[in-house]
Amino acid sequence: MQVQVSHDSAVSVAAGALVVPVFAAEALADAAAELDAVLDGALADVVASGEMSGKANEVALVHAKASPFKRVLLVGLGERSKLTAGALAKYAGTAVRYLGKRGVHEIAIVLPPGVEAGVAASFIAEGALAGTLDTTLYRTEVDKPVVTETVLLVAGNADTAAVEAGVKRGAVIGAAVNAARTMALTPGNDMTPTHLAQRARDLAADAGLAIDVLDEARMRAKGMGSLLGVSRGSDEAATLSVLTYKGDPGSTETLALVGKGLTFDSGGISLKPPENMHEMKYDMSGGAGVIAAMWAIGKLAPKLNVIGLVPSSENLPGPGAMKPGDILKAMNGKTIEVLNTDAEGRLILADALCYAVELGATKIIDAATLTGACVVALGHAASGAMSNDDPFIERFLRVVADCGERYWRLPLYPDFDQQIKSEIADLKNTGGRPGGAETAGAFLKAFVAETPWIHLDVAGTAYLDTESPYMAKGPTGTPVRAFLTIVEDLAAHGFSTNGVASKSGAQGS
Repeated sequence: MQVQVSHDSAVSVAAGALVVPVFAAEALADAAAELDAVLDGALADVVASGEMSGKANEVALVHAKASPFKRVLLVGLGERSKLTAGALAKYAGTAVRYLGKRGVHEIAIVLPPGVEAGVAASFIAEGALAGTLDTTLYRTEVDKPVVTETVLLVAGNADTAAVEAGVKRGAVIGAAVNAARTMALTPGNDMTPTHLAQRARDLAADAGLAIDVLDEARMRAKGMGSLLGVSRGSDEAATLSVLTYKGDPGSTETLALVGKGLTFDSGGISLKPPENMHEMKYDMSGGAGVIAAMWAIGKLAPKLNVIGLVPSSENLPGPGAMKPGDILKAMNGKTIEVLNTDAEGRLILADALCYAVELGATKIIDAATLTGACVVALGHAASGAMSNDDPFIERFLRVVADCGERYWRLPLYPDFDQQIKSEIADLKNTGGRPGGAETAGAFLKAFVAETPWIHLDVAGTAYLDTESPYMAKGPTGTPVRAFLTIVEDLAAHGFSTNGVASKSGAQGS
C-alpha cells in the first residue's frame, strides 16, 4: 500500500471514501463540519441519531454518491483534550480495516487538528500500513481481505515538507511493524532458527546493514553454553544473528538491541500443557522486533551506532535436551543451575547479552516474551520494563510514552538477586513463583556487567487474542515502535543521561 499527501480540500478530494475525525461530546467541527454543510446535514444527523458518539475508534458510514469521495467514514477520536499522537495510528488503522474489507481501494484520510502535522502524518501512515495485515498468511481463500492500495493524507494547509517527512517515516515504521508481525505469524516449521537468521540476512541486505550469523561451532568456541544448552533438545541448530548499523562511525557509543528468538517453545523436559501451545511460535517476537527495527534503522539512517542481536533456538524435549538439575556455563563464565527447562528464554538471552558487551555496547535494551508472571502483573495492557540504571530507564519511559506501545517499570530490588542464587552454581534459572518477572530480570542483569541496560518483558503485549478495530488479532509488532523511538532520541540528543533525576523504584507509564 502507498501513502501519499494531498493538499486538496476535504470537500473536493477524489477517492473511494473520505475519512474524517469526530471528537466526543462536541458538535461537528473542522473538516467534519465543512463536509456536513456540503452533504446537507447528513453527518450531523448521524451524530444526532446516536450512531456516532465520537468514542475512540467508533465508526459510522455515510454514502455520498454525488460527491467525488463517494462515501464518508466518521471515525471517533475520543475527547479532544485527551488526544495523543499515538491515537492517530489507531484512527488510520480503523479506517483502513473497515473500508479495505468493504472493497475500497483508495481512501482519503483527513489530518486531524491538535497534533503537530509531521508527527500526525507519521502515525497515520504507520497505522494505515499496520491495518492492512491479517493473520491469513496460509489460507488459500481469504475472507474479506483488506484491498486498499492507496491512502491519500488530506493535509490542508499543513507544512508540506513536515507532512511528507512524517509520511516517509511512518511508512518505514509501519512496514517494520508488519515485518515483525509476519515473522511472528509464521509457524515453527517454516520459522526455524535457520529461517529466522535468513530473514535477518534478507532484511539486512535490503537496508544496507552488515550481518554476521554465528553457528553452533562459533558459539561453542565463544563459550556460549547457556544458549547451546537450550538447543540440545532439537534437531534444528541454534543461530545468533548480529546486525550492525554504523550511523556515527566517529562515536565510541553503541546501542545494542537484543531480542529473544525462541522459534518454538514446548517447555522442553518441563513440558508445557498442550492447551494453546501453538501460540509458542510467537516466542520469537522479541527477536523479530529487533530484526525489523534494525531494518527500519537502516532505512531511516539516524546518526547513531546500533547493533541488533538475536539468539535463536527451539526448546524441545529431544534425546539430548537439558534436564532439571543440569548445570550450564554462560559466555561470561557464570554457572547456571537449570531448575525448570521452560525458563529457557533467559538462558539464550544471557549469552547474547554477554556478546553485546564484548562487541562494545555502551547501552543495551533487550526484549522478550519472557514470563507469564508479567502477564499476571500487567495483563495485556502494558509491557514490563526493568533496568540497572535509573536515568536510562527514566529517559526511555519518558521518550516512548506516546509511541503506540505502553511500558511500566517493575523494580529490581536486591531481594530478587537472592531468589536466583543457587546452592550448587552461581545462579539458578528460576526464583520460583513470587516476583517471577522480576527474578527473570535479575537473572539477565547478571550478564550485562556494568553496562546501562533495560529489559522489556513483552509477554503480554507481543500478541493478543482479540481483534481490534485497527489491527488483526495475533502479533502486534511490539517492541518495534519503542526501539525506533529511543534510537531517534539517542541520535538527536546523545547518550548522556546527565541531568535526569534518579528516582530509585520510580514507575513509568
